[in-house]
Amino acid sequence: MGKKQVRQVRQQMRKVQPKTAASNAPGATRKQRERYVQSGGMLQGYAPDYVIRIGYVSIGIAVLCALVIAACLLVIPPIYGWPVAVAASLAWVLPIALLASFVGPGFRLALKDRRTEPRLVQGQLVGASSVSTSIGLGMMMVQTRGGVEQYLVPPARLKQVPGNQVNVVLTVTPNLKHVKSVGVMGQRMVGRVEPPVPPVMRRLQLLPVLTPLALAVAAIIGDDAVALAPIEPSLHAVLAVVAGTALGAAVYGVSYLLQRRMMEEVQSLIPKT
Repeated sequence: MGKKQVRQVRQQMRKVQPKTAASNAPGATRKQRERYVQSGGMLQGYAPDYVIRIGYVSIGIAVLCALVIAACLLVIPPIYGWPVAVAASLAWVLPIALLASFVGPGFRLALKDRRTEPRLVQGQLVGASSVSTSIGLGMMMVQTRGGVEQYLVPPARLKQVPGNQVNVVLTVTPNLKHVKSVGVMGQRMVGRVEPPVPPVMRRLQLLPVLTPLALAVAAIIGDDAVALAPIEPSLHAVLAVVAGTALGAAVYGVSYLLQRRMMEEVQSLIPKT
């Protein structure tokens, strides 16, 4: 009987043994990033028409960068040679790549949302806030049949949301998850009190936008400044690429440290239970 009880205990321990957290696994992190990109990335929650305007502006910037690349390949070779011309052109590819990665997914989803009817989401209000990590958007959490879902909502539509737990109906675009309307069912017994927004949240909202811009500007300045300078021909192209890469890496490193510091400051503001 003793051995049988030991086997039963071991079997129970194997059943209740906690699994490895999905967020710590590299594969799970990659899937989270894929889902983030598939939902529009940085442009998730914004109105499709607004995202489309951003997309057209980004296309114009990409065309301008392509023209600068063509000018570098036409003007620089007679002066410094083809290696330096190619090195000077490489820096202008970075803004195009950044725009394609940050704006492209949301732009495609916005075009789909213009041709697709919005869907209704109904559930119980869990919480709401007029501030989030996205500029100009608040946040709402709703308990639905599938679990707790989080939506980015324009602050103007959150004014009618009370502080008590009521049933709400959201009209949401299927791709960008833009909340077009918010309906409240039930009595608004408790007014929602908005605490003051910490200044660190404002800075945290700007960081995802300013980082790619600063990264592209730093790489272009470092690369093209060295490419247009009179330097030893044998090292000219290499030094231009190294200078652009070094400045871009420095900007990325500073941004990473700032983000970590801001996140620590935000976590320190959360009351501990």
